[in-house]
This record gives sequence, C-alpha cells and structure tokens, in this order.
Amino acid sequence: MWTHSFQVNTGDRAAVLDVTQQINRAISGLGDGLLNVLVPHATAGLAVMETGSGSETDLLDRLDELLPPSAGYVHRHGSPGHGRDHILPAFISSSLVLPVRGGRLDLGTWQSVVIVDTNADNPTRTVRLSFIGG
Repeated sequence: MWTHSFQVNTGDRAAVLDVTQQINRAISGLGDGLLNVLVPHATAGLAVMETGSGSETDLLDRLDELLPPSAGYVHRHGSPGHGRDHILPAFISSSLVLPVRGGRLDLGTWQSVVIVDTNADNPTRTVRLSFIGG
C-alpha cells in the first residue's frame, strides 16, 4: 500500500478548502485503484462537492444553522463554538474512499474534494492518503 501526507492551512475562521489538485499531484502516476483520504482531526471533515459557485459559503451557512456555534454544548474548551467543532465529523466524515483512474481522482465534472473546517483554534491540517492499486 502506498501512503503520503501533506499539510493544509485552513486559516483562522471556518473554511471549505479544495484539496483536489494537491491530491492529484500526490497520486500522479499511481495507476488505477482506490484512495482513502483522511483528515486525522477531531474537528474537521472531508466532502465531495462542487466548488467555486458559492457552494462553500452555502455549506458553512447551513452548518451554522444546523450546529449553531452559540448553542449550549457540554464540550466547551477553546474558542466560542468549539463544542460544535467536535461534533462536525459526525455529520461530515473525516475520511473518504475515492476511485483513481490513470493516476487521477475519477470524479465527476464539477466535483472536488474539500476539507470542511469550522475550528479556528487549529489552522494546520494534515491530509493522509492511502492508495491500493487495482
């Protein structure tokens, strides 16, 4: 099994960041198979979605409605709303398994892989890739 990891800076506010190009650069030349993508963090997740059309803002707005930062979370350390950050991965998984064809993610025309991070306390995220050839 082939493995690789890289770092992403998500900044000091909630963010949805496209990591498709970084993943494709890392897996270039690996052939066909399955790729597991993991963000090994308790307060971030991964999604496949369209980017660049306002969907990132729409997702963050819906997350604020579904998981309001000001709700009375039992988990309260960190910045305000941090309790919400710790339940985010229950809604947006911390890992994805994706097909790879010819050393590139085999995504639809408008699909991208994004990190969803609502945690302003930790701006540096690791993305781990594990590839199994077919």
